[in-house]
Amino acid sequence: MISVPPTPRTQLYRDPRGRYVHDLILESCQRFGDKTAIVDHSCDPPQRIKYAEYGDLVERLAAGLNSRLRPGAVIGIFLCNSWEFCAAYHAASLADCIPTLLNPSYREREVRYQLENSGAAALITDAPQMQGISLSGLPSLQQVFAARTPAAGASQLKELFGAARGKRFMKAADPEQTVAALPYSSGTTGLPKGVMLSHSNLVTNIFQFLAPGEEATYTGDDVALCCLPLYHIYGLNVVLNSILAVGGTLVLMPRFDETKFCRLIGEEAPTFLPLVPPVINCLSHAAEQNAFPREHGVRYVKSGAAPLAPKLARRFTDLTGIRLRQGYGMTEASPVTHIGFIEADRYCPDSMGQAVARTECRLEGGHDSCHGELVMRGPQFMLGYWNSPEATASVLRDGWLTRMASTVSSIA
Repeated sequence: MISVPPTPRTQLYRDPRGRYVHDLILESCQRFGDKTAIVDHSCDPPQRIKYAEYGDLVERLAAGLNSRLRPGAVIGIFLCNSWEFCAAYHAASLADCIPTLLNPSYREREVRYQLENSGAAALITDAPQMQGISLSGLPSLQQVFAARTPAAGASQLKELFGAARGKRFMKAADPEQTVAALPYSSGTTGLPKGVMLSHSNLVTNIFQFLAPGEEATYTGDDVALCCLPLYHIYGLNVVLNSILAVGGTLVLMPRFDETKFCRLIGEEAPTFLPLVPPVINCLSHAAEQNAFPREHGVRYVKSGAAPLAPKLARRFTDLTGIRLRQGYGMTEASPVTHIGFIEADRYCPDSMGQAVARTECRLEGGHDSCHGELVMRGPQFMLGYWNSPEATASVLRDGWLTRMASTVSSIA
């Protein structure tokens, strides 16, 4: 067994004990009422929502959900990036329901599998998403709501906003055991499995990667331009929840479009770009073609969800002047376990960085010092897989979760 050297990261941004995901968001809505929380470019013209307005939307939608569904009910969210996705997620959390997030590119088989496997009682979607998809014969599904465009057999989501703000919501008994998100992950084998992430898992992970004293920590002055899908744990917790938790501004695109993305860098003045390697490659090409803005205020880029080639990292920074922070994680870890630095004396975009606070990791079973099974544990790791105790037991052993790693050099 080879242990990774200890990390200097020991402090969390804040104390996560007793905190719920929606607590963080609604606190920001109270503190930063007149600031812009969300700019939604899925609308034409873009819709700009202030924090006070967003808090009102979340509370009224939660009251509407509370009037239709029992606590603990699973709510499917099948939407592209939009303010409705954000509000639906946070309202479901506030209403003590379990949001399960569906890939907006899913077709009928995948949609039906996730709704049936999760036992979803309701679905929030829209007519364009539902083209060619039948929901008949799903025993648990009771209600379907369309966000913008009316859909056959669906109620309008706006009907749920009729409840008055100020309703008192009963809090779940224990944020450490109450599921706050049920994303689906294929893991390493078999059909996708629902990953049970508690409020404590998600909040702790936010406070882990908002590391005190680090240059890349989000602040209320940050503007994030996000084309990453919010249904994915990267978009959900690293971007949506964390940016709103600190009072920043989230600029949403429904999907990546190179021309529009480069234009919005100039128009919306983002300071932070959460990306994945294929998009970094596209933007590097755009910079070579003089299509990437020469004048910008981007402090850094976060790369995740896939390995980043060292040559691409250096190429992007050379072309744009933007430092790049690579991270590592998985849905089961809410998702961040390791993240790099952008400080000049520690800058190494080739590496996924060091472990976040309160995260232990080691390599087991390798034939040398560079190969083996990556084993980790920490307070951000999942409760388990939904209705799948055998799959849970196969990856969670005495609190340690196993994942394969190819080289220890990418961790140190």
